[in-house]
Amino acid sequence: QTEHQSDWELATEYFWNFTVVSTAFMILYVLVHILLCEPSKLQGLEFSGLDLPDSFGELITCGILIIQLERVCNMVSHFIQARLRRGCDHGIKADGDGWVLTVALIEGMNLASLDSTRLPDPYVVFTCNGKTRTSSVKLQTLDPQWNEILEFGAAEEPPSVLDVEVFDFDGPFDQAASLGHAEINFLKHTSTELADMWVPLEGKLAQSSQSKLHLRIFLDNNNGVETIKEYLTKMEKEVGRKLNLRSPHRNSTFQKLFGLPPEEFLISDFSCSLKRKMPLQGRLFLSARIVGFYANLFGHKTKFFFLWEDIEDVQVLPPSLASVGSPSLAIVLRKARGLDARHGAKSQDEEGRLQFYFQSFVSFNGASRTIMALWRTRTLTPDQKAQIAEEQQDQDGKALLLEENGYCLVVEDTKMSKVYSAELPVNIKLLMEMFEGGNLEYEVMRKSGCLSYVTTTWEAVKPDVFERHLCYKFNRHVSIFGGEVTCTQQKSPIANDKGWIVNEIMAFHDVPFGDHFRVHFRCQIENSTLAPSSCKCDVYVGIKWLKSTKLQQRITRNITEKFTHRLKEIFELVERDFIGNSTG
Repeated sequence: QTEHQSDWELATEYFWNFTVVSTAFMILYVLVHILLCEPSKLQGLEFSGLDLPDSFGELITCGILIIQLERVCNMVSHFIQARLRRGCDHGIKADGDGWVLTVALIEGMNLASLDSTRLPDPYVVFTCNGKTRTSSVKLQTLDPQWNEILEFGAAEEPPSVLDVEVFDFDGPFDQAASLGHAEINFLKHTSTELADMWVPLEGKLAQSSQSKLHLRIFLDNNNGVETIKEYLTKMEKEVGRKLNLRSPHRNSTFQKLFGLPPEEFLISDFSCSLKRKMPLQGRLFLSARIVGFYANLFGHKTKFFFLWEDIEDVQVLPPSLASVGSPSLAIVLRKARGLDARHGAKSQDEEGRLQFYFQSFVSFNGASRTIMALWRTRTLTPDQKAQIAEEQQDQDGKALLLEENGYCLVVEDTKMSKVYSAELPVNIKLLMEMFEGGNLEYEVMRKSGCLSYVTTTWEAVKPDVFERHLCYKFNRHVSIFGGEVTCTQQKSPIANDKGWIVNEIMAFHDVPFGDHFRVHFRCQIENSTLAPSSCKCDVYVGIKWLKSTKLQQRITRNITEKFTHRLKEIFELVERDFIGNSTG
């Protein structure tokens, strides 16, 4: 476990420096001087209530004292904000039985800065098995101290890699502000090494600054051998044949052969030939995380392995003269992956992907079915695996959540700015289908990066005022945090049936500083004066700040720029859909 310092200890460590001590001494010195001196006479341009410096020395002293006080005030502000900010995943406990990954993020060292005029506000994103965990944001520091524990939910099979990336916070939609990244391969580190390691970060800025992260990683199986049995039982249904639990001796031999950690367990192995310039007879080993090949020809050993996640494609090739009349299995790796196994590849294509060919299996159908099933299962994310089973339950639960937890829609006191204006070649009635919860709305929002999109029906809250609620998640291409979004929309007709006004308040969850603000939208749709079958659409955006923060200006700029582009994309999708339907 990580040791957490008390606020008093952190404050002492943070403020015990020359700047604070010298400022305190100067203030005390000036106060004593004021008490010992008699009131001075008015002279020069002074008058009652205005006491100006009487010499250049006094002026310089005042300037130095003001600069010192400003620096100390900034330090106090940074310290208070750093203590108040918490990552959304810190302290969340893993649930379920299986392989549980626990990451203790201790500290960072020599982090790079994207802007030479300011220090970074770093946070760390961990990704494993398709799930992410995010640390808190540390303000204005190159050597952040986190001391946070992040846990990943239990999985049926042990994870292969942990992706780590450090970002400089610049609003909830920041994408490219990376300070460095690293990949931790669990198969290349012992449990002792993982328990306390300094991870060097990659990337131009990180390597030039020699940036590092101090991590403590623990991978535990809280269900013992039952986890392996349950995994094999599930894979039997996919493969279509019995998969027996291998003996401890067989597993130990397999682990020593490829230098694997003790948690790696063998699932199946097959006799086959590796096709290179000349076929090489050996054995193909399949485990929960790797595909390995081993051959020993007159004392000359050939062995390599690569991860299931490294595989981009698996192809079954028909029998040929080169394969001695038997089918072959071609495995193509992703670009720049599996480079440690390049000596076993037959070729490398122009995109840099390694290609492996295996043939002469005793039972080709059994081997190919097992490989295909393990690959498909391993490359699916946990969310994809559970999507079909949980889809209906998830939507019902979110609809209920939306109805019970709406937001009060008040937009009059928010400063709005126009971010989109266009003449669209569709009438108002057709365009308003975008707000009716039908196929058009769901399809457009899906294409624009919204996941698990749920809406409630419109309900009258006042005469000619209707309200509904929305809930969805942004995919990782839209927001790196992928946080949940809840919205309240109200629509009301414009006088004389000239169009509609749709007001919306959007709240972000599970993103840094998401509880500090709400995003307000106003969409005004009215008849166009240019053509009878078209309409004019104006969209305004504003941000209502609930709490103040030093990053307020940066977050406002980031959100405004993102939604300016996003709204244009959404209405272009709507326009293309109508044009496509009309021409079809």
